[in-house]
Amino acid sequence: MFLRSNARSAGLTDRGQPMQATYVAVLERGRIAGVAAHCWNGMVLVQAPEEGHAAAVAREAVRRSGRTVTGFSGPWDQVVAAREALGLGAAPTAKDSRDELYVLDLARLIVPPQLRHPREGELGLLIGWRARFAIEALGATDGPDLHQASTDEVRLQHERGTDWLLLAGAAPVSYSVFNAMLPDIVQIGGVWTPPEFRGRGYARAVVAGSLLAARKQGVARAVLFADPANERARRAYQFLGFRIVGDFGLVLLALDDG
Repeated sequence: MFLRSNARSAGLTDRGQPMQATYVAVLERGRIAGVAAHCWNGMVLVQAPEEGHAAAVAREAVRRSGRTVTGFSGPWDQVVAAREALGLGAAPTAKDSRDELYVLDLARLIVPPQLRHPREGELGLLIGWRARFAIEALGATDGPDLHQASTDEVRLQHERGTDWLLLAGAAPVSYSVFNAMLPDIVQIGGVWTPPEFRGRGYARAVVAGSLLAARKQGVARAVLFADPANERARRAYQFLGFRIVGDFGLVLLALDDG
């Protein structure tokens, strides 16, 4: 999803701008058998299921981009292979997760709440929420760099129209984004409900509402990945009708500021 969505949004030319990447593909008998991308933010994305391909395309993408590697994302075994190929198998991490990969046919979607896109005056609140999400879910460290990264992320999603805010009365209570989009499928990410609002079904509601809006635009499926240790999230997604279809690796390296 990240590979296809980013390429559709920003093209295949890499100028270091948001959503852009250096892409490398392996070809077999005229067909693409594997792809890796080294993205503007340092993440290495892999989708190369055949043995040996993930390592090869990851090495070449990083060589061509010249960027620092900040992390990896893709099917778990391919993330492991790419990481080892780049000599980062033992590198310290802020996040090293083998998540469960979920899929949902939107015709089966359950629970139709109401929600809307955030307004400009609410983005400051959401930047704070994004920073808290990164600390809790991604192992980030609080500080000016995190605030800037959270600001950039929230504003990017808002400019793309892929952000969703759930209200209880007039109060914002939960937030979600589509972190990858294609005409037929969306990927959900960054779901966040502040601790004081948890246990009330708000996260489930914001996800369901966003998918209802996507379904009206012709989107037929949704995917997401989640930490299997997060039992509350697991119950919420399965309640909506998501089913686990595989695994997905997310590795964020603990970079040395020096």
